[in-house]
Amino acid sequence: MNLSDMSAPIRLLVVDDHKLFRRGLVALLAQDRRFSVVGEAGDATSALQSAARLRPDLILLDNHMPGVSGIAAIAGLKELLPQVRVLMLTVSENEADLAAGLRAGADGYLLKTIDTQDLADSIQKVWEGDSVISPEMMGKLVGLLREAPEAPALAPEAPVASEPVRLATARRFDTDPSDRIHSLSPRERDILRLIAHGDSNKLIARALDIAETTVKIHVQHILRKLELSNRVHAAVYATERGVV
Repeated sequence: MNLSDMSAPIRLLVVDDHKLFRRGLVALLAQDRRFSVVGEAGDATSALQSAARLRPDLILLDNHMPGVSGIAAIAGLKELLPQVRVLMLTVSENEADLAAGLRAGADGYLLKTIDTQDLADSIQKVWEGDSVISPEMMGKLVGLLREAPEAPALAPEAPVASEPVRLATARRFDTDPSDRIHSLSPRERDILRLIAHGDSNKLIARALDIAETTVKIHVQHILRKLELSNRVHAAVYATERGVV
C-alpha cells in the first residue's frame, strides 16, 4: 500500500439485507471525506457480484442474511479480492459467530450498536492494517481462547481461513523452545501483549512512550516473524501462550 493509496478515499462496499439500515449507513458514511461508498448489496451473492465489478478496498459485511451467511461469504470475497479488507458489522453477540468470522478471515468484528464516529474510525484503522473488535466482544474472545478445543466455535462447518485463528487452551510460550514467539525482541513482546489487550497503535505508543510510526513498524515485524496475517490473529496467538 503506497502513500497515494492512503490519501485516496477508501472505496467501500456495504452489504446488509436490511435495506433501511443499509441506506442509512451509506448516507452517513458518504458524509465522511475519507470514504467513497462505491456500492451496496443485500445478500452474499450480490456482494460477490458487486465486489467483482467494483473492486472495493473494504467491505462492511452483515452476517445473518438470506441464503449464504456473511461469514460463509468471506472466503469467496477474499479469493476474489485477496487484498480486500472485510469488516463484520452485525447484531450478533454470539461467541461462535465471532470465532467463525475471525477464522474465516474477517479483519474486524463490530456490533451495530457502535457509534457512527467510532465506526468511521474503525474503518480507517482496518484500512491501515489494524484489526478491530467491539469492546463488548473482546472478553468473549478471550473466554473462547481459554475453552477446551471441543468448544462449539470449532464446529466443522465453520469456515477456516488460510491463516486460521486457533482457538485452544492457553499455554505458556516458554514450554516450547521452538515456538516462533522466541524470535521476538523484548520490545516486540511488550507490543504483542498490548495488542492482545486490544490496544490501538496510538495507545501502545502512549503506554511505551514511543512514536506511533515506530509501533506500526514493530507490528509489521511481529506479524512477519510469527507468520500471521493480522492483529486479531496476533492477539489470539498471544492469548493462547499466556502472554496477556
